[in-house]
Amino acid sequence: MTDFDPIRLEVLRNALEATAQEMGSVLKHTAFSPNIKERMDASCAIFTADAELVAQAEHVPVHLGSMLRAVKPTLERTGELDEGDVVIVNDPFVAGAHLPDITLIAPVFIDSRRIAYVASRAHHSDVGGMEPGSMPGRSIEIFQEGIIIPPVKLYRAGVLQEDIMSMTLANVRTSAERRGDLNAQLSALRVGARRMEEVADRFGADVLEAGLAAILDYTERRMRARMAELPRGSWTCEDCLDNDGSSDDPVWIRLRITIDEEKISFDFTGTSPQVAGNVNAVAPMCWSSIFYSLKLLTDASLPPNAGVLRPVEVHIPKGCFLDAQKPAAVCAGNTETTQRLADTVLRGFAQIAPDRIAAASNGTMNLIGIGGIDPRNGRPYTYIETSGGGQGGRPMGPGMSGVHANMSNTLNTPIESLEISYPLRCVRYELRDGSGGAGENPGGDGLIRSIQVIGHDARVSLQTDRRAFAPYGLHGGADGMRGINWSTDADGNRQDRPAKGSLTLKDKEAVTLETPGGGGWGAGV
Repeated sequence: MTDFDPIRLEVLRNALEATAQEMGSVLKHTAFSPNIKERMDASCAIFTADAELVAQAEHVPVHLGSMLRAVKPTLERTGELDEGDVVIVNDPFVAGAHLPDITLIAPVFIDSRRIAYVASRAHHSDVGGMEPGSMPGRSIEIFQEGIIIPPVKLYRAGVLQEDIMSMTLANVRTSAERRGDLNAQLSALRVGARRMEEVADRFGADVLEAGLAAILDYTERRMRARMAELPRGSWTCEDCLDNDGSSDDPVWIRLRITIDEEKISFDFTGTSPQVAGNVNAVAPMCWSSIFYSLKLLTDASLPPNAGVLRPVEVHIPKGCFLDAQKPAAVCAGNTETTQRLADTVLRGFAQIAPDRIAAASNGTMNLIGIGGIDPRNGRPYTYIETSGGGQGGRPMGPGMSGVHANMSNTLNTPIESLEISYPLRCVRYELRDGSGGAGENPGGDGLIRSIQVIGHDARVSLQTDRRAFAPYGLHGGADGMRGINWSTDADGNRQDRPAKGSLTLKDKEAVTLETPGGGGWGAGV
C-alpha cells in the first residue's frame, strides 16, 4: 500500500511504538524479580494479524530481533487464538530464544475481528535445570537447562488454566517470583490490547488494520532506498567464540555478505558445525543480529519492524551451530553467540561503509548466575546478572566505558537492590582502567565486578567470552583487552576460572569478572 496519508501514518506508527513502550513500563513496574524490575531484561512488541512484527519499544535487541520469527511458528502450533486466549512458550526450537526467555502472546480483537497480536518476552531468573539461574556453564543438552514449555494456552477465553501454571511453577526453584513475573507480563499484554482498542476508537478499525500493513510497506521502501546508496559486491568476514564450554576449541562464524539491486544476502557457509556445549543458537538468533546490525549500516531511524528484513536473504547451512537442532544445548546462544554474530556482521559492514561502523565492543554479556538457599529465610534464591564492558571506538569518537553494547542494553542491578534481595555482597565494582584498545578513537574500558557469598554455600555459573580472542580494532586501532574470570577464598587466595563453567562458593568466598575493553578505531597519532 502506497497511498496511505503520510501524516496519519506517522501518527499511527508513533502511537503503536508508544503502546509497546508503555507495555514495557508496566512490565518493569509490576515485576517481582530484580532481573526484570531493575535490569529490564524484558521486551514487548506488537504484531499484525499475520504475525509480522509491526512495532516495538527500545527494549533488548536480542529479544526483539528473535521475536520477529517467534510468533508465527507459535501460532502455527496453537491455531488461531480466540478472544481472551493467551499463549505461553519458551521452547527455543519454536520461539527462537533460550529457556529462561518466556514469551506470552495474546490476540487483539476489535469489533469481534482479530486485528493484531501483542507479545511480551522476559528473562526469568530460574526455569529449573541443572544449575540455579538456568544458565549452566557446561550444559550439553537442552534438558539440563530447564523446563521446556511448548506453545500452550495459559488462558482460554479469559480463564487461567491452573494446571498449566501449576506444572510450570512446580519445575522452577523460585515459584512465587515466577508467578509474579508472569503476572507482570500478562499485565503488559492487557495494557497493550487496551491501547490498541483506543487507537481503533480514534482512527477506526479498518484504518488501523490498513495502517499496520502500510507501516511495513513504508519501512521496506525506506530500507530499499538506503540499500541503493550502498556499493554492489561481495565481502567475506569471520570471527569466533573462545570455545563451547565443553572443549578449548574455538567455534567459528564465517560469512559472505552480498549486495545486489534487489537484496542483501548473508551466507554462513563454512561456519562450525553444531557443538557439544551450549553456544549453539537457533536460526532466529542470526536474524536478530542481522536486524540489529542493518540499522547501524543503513539508518538508525528506520522503524524497527519486519519491513527492514523484506529485502534480506539469509542462508544458514544445515548442521552448523547457528541452526541448532534438538536436543542441543542453546542457553549461551542468546548471550554469547548473538554477540559474536553481531561482531562478525559488523566486521563485514566495516568493509562496505568504513565511516559508519565501530570497532568491536566487548563482545560478551559476561553472564553470572548464583543460587542456593537464602540463610535469612530458608528459601531458594536465584540471581542473574550480565555485565557491560567497553564499547568499540567509533568513527565519530571514543567508545563508552562500562556499558552493554550490540545485542544487550540491559541495566545493572543496583548494589542496594542486590544486597537486599540476595545473601550476596558486591565487594568491588569499578571501571577496568586501560582495557580499551588504543586508537584515533580508543575503545571504552571494561568493568571489574566482584560478588561475595554470605553465610551459605552457593552454586555459581559463568557464561562469558572474549577471554581467549580479544575484541578487534578497526582501521589500525588496537584490540581491546581480553576478559578474565577468577575467584577468591575466604583468605583472599585467587584462582583463575574458565570462560564457561560452574563452581561452588562458600561463605565469604567471591567471584570476580574483569570484562573486556572495546577495540580502538583508527591508527591514532
